Amino acid sequence: MTALSSNARWHGAMLYAWVAAGSIVGGLTRYLVGLALDTGPGFPWATLFINATGSLIIGFYATLTGPDGRMLARPEHRQFVMTGFCGGYTTFSTFSLETFRLVHGGMKYTALGYIAASIICWLVSVWLGHMIASRLNRLRS
Repeated sequence: MTALSSNARWHGAMLYAWVAAGSIVGGLTRYLVGLALDTGPGFPWATLFINATGSLIIGFYATLTGPDGRMLARPEHRQFVMTGFCGGYTTFSTFSLETFRLVHGGMKYTALGYIAASIICWLVSVWLGHMIASRLNRLRS
């Protein structure tokens, strides 16, 4: 085994560790935010908030640390935030389950409203994160 292949394996293993650590932090954050915002049965405000803020975070961070960004971030830091944290924090599976439960519970118009509000919030949030970071990027010293 050459030193190069050993070094590449070490780097790859560390990248996995960064993603895993981000996933743990993101998942725990999602759980705590969900507890704090739990409104009980009905419209799932907590999941809507979590997915919208996760979209804002990924849009902001991707732009701020991208090739034209204001901050230089190492690849493992980008993976920690964008793949690990945002992947662990946002929750499409919960969104799907909540939508199913609304429809199954006879609240089909609430389910449709939830789907529409979610898609709009996610897209507006990722755009807003991108715009905020773009403005910061233009403030070069």
